[in-house]
Amino acid sequence: MHDTIEIRGLRALCYCGALAEEQARAQPFEVDLDLVVDLRQAGASDDLADTVDYASVIDGVASVLAREHVTLLERLAERIAQVALADERVTEVTVAVRKLRPPVAQQLDTTGVRITRSR
Repeated sequence: MHDTIEIRGLRALCYCGALAEEQARAQPFEVDLDLVVDLRQAGASDDLADTVDYASVIDGVASVLAREHVTLLERLAERIAQVALADERVTEVTVAVRKLRPPVAQQLDTTGVRITRSR
């Protein structure tokens, strides 16, 4: 089984970084999630109760982004994965976290990490 619920481009301000300025001022981040879930029952029943409510997952991820202060993108991705795996129907999650304004001298669009966690 490899059914996936995709959540793309969740944007929020977050305190994440090793520099003092990154801990003092929230920065824009973007998150993508792939939730591996058996979607057969939901496909047959057309009932929200038979699937993962992605709005609930999004709310949980947004709460992590808004409330937690972390140093590493790796830690932020782990916390987001924990939120997604809190629903027992999610057997695996891939989390991509991108810092939209990384504090580096070179010109680039984003920096980020991608992790996959399963139960």
